[in-house]
Amino acid sequence: MHDLTGHTALVTGASRGLGFAAARALALRGARLVIASRGGERLADAQRALADEGIAAAAIAADLRHLEEIERLVEEAQMRLGQIDILVANNGGPPPRAAAELTEEEWQAAVPAVLLFVPRLVRLVLPAMRAAGWGRIVAINSISSRQPVANLALSNALRPAVLGYLKTLSQEVAADGVTVNSVLPGYALTERQVELAAATAARTGRSPEEVRAALTATVPAARLGEPEEIGEAVAFLCSPAAAYITGQTLTVDGGYVRGLY
Repeated sequence: MHDLTGHTALVTGASRGLGFAAARALALRGARLVIASRGGERLADAQRALADEGIAAAAIAADLRHLEEIERLVEEAQMRLGQIDILVANNGGPPPRAAAELTEEEWQAAVPAVLLFVPRLVRLVLPAMRAAGWGRIVAINSISSRQPVANLALSNALRPAVLGYLKTLSQEVAADGVTVNSVLPGYALTERQVELAAATAARTGRSPEEVRAALTATVPAARLGEPEEIGEAVAFLCSPAAAYITGQTLTVDGGYVRGLY
């Protein structure tokens, strides 16, 4: 029920952190793998790290802020490994900002990077999924889409829009055998979390260690998550075992979010 042999997965934002963990988890279940990020040494390092575990992955550089880059990514992925039937849509988060301080330029940069890249990717891979009668679409989103996080105004505003789009899509394609879900990571031990802690430290005058300790104290599990724990959640939603789960948001946060839904 968890075997993905014979399926091809495209994972974006996969050179590090949660995207890399999701890509690895899918490959370990047998999926053929395409990993994408903006490129450079990080992408090459991710490909080598997977190879060290016996995982062959095609690596394609693409900047998800630009439509033409997304179109090239999907075209090249399909040329190299065939039709994509698993899409894990992930991208780096926007910079921390207070809502009252946001500029027009910051909004213009954040909208394609946080929101638009998801429907753009979906539009390109969905027809083949529907034709085959099988597909998995999972977006790695954020707990900020359920419970706003201080000083992350761009994320708080745009990530709920991703969930609204995916929920609508899930209703439209469920009868075609395509499931559409989101994973909402809580605070995890990633480079992104280090960057946010540093920004908070600079803003508040505390040390990064103090910021991290205070953050950990807000999590009922009394620790930050491991990237692999989020990757496993993504892989489950992509597996045959999750065929009857669609239109859902799976929160993986150690109990951080206080809401009932």
